[in-house]
Amino acid sequence: MGSVKITLCAGLLAAFAFAPTAYAQDGGFSVSPSSPVPGSDVSMRVSDCTEKTGTAVSAAFVADIRLTGTDGTLVGESRIRTAVSAGTYEVKVRCGGADRKGTFTVKHGTAHPSAPSTPVAPVHAGGGGTARHQLSAADARLDGPGTAHAVTGLVLAGAAAVAVALRSARRSRGTG
Repeated sequence: MGSVKITLCAGLLAAFAFAPTAYAQDGGFSVSPSSPVPGSDVSMRVSDCTEKTGTAVSAAFVADIRLTGTDGTLVGESRIRTAVSAGTYEVKVRCGGADRKGTFTVKHGTAHPSAPSTPVAPVHAGGGGTARHQLSAADARLDGPGTAHAVTGLVLAGAAAVAVALRSARRSRGTG
């Protein structure tokens, strides 16, 4: 009986996986899913574009969608803002020199995104490579070793090499 349940579940899963996705299409582009919920990921497909890149902008998106592709079809992804309310939202697509407009509907509900979205305005935390930009001229000495440090290091390395050579010579003569 267990194998029948597994077979039935696998068949249902395959049916849902290969089922066509609903698209909202208007103005020569489509949004998938056609009625996303706040916090869900959306993908956009733009057809009949002569350029290789484009941009899609909507107040419902967390960030503008960067569209890329070839052969007249551009694709890109974004996420619906979690704070957006249900309703119809306009999308403006810039492809080459032409602007296209269309709409899609955000329905009521919440999604559990698979990954955090890219921040639009990240926090200025400093650290890493940004710390160098915060230094003033008085703190230039923090930039790392200069010529004096390099010369001192070479002198110390040479002294260590001489000490090792003398020690080895003594041991080989048996006086050490």
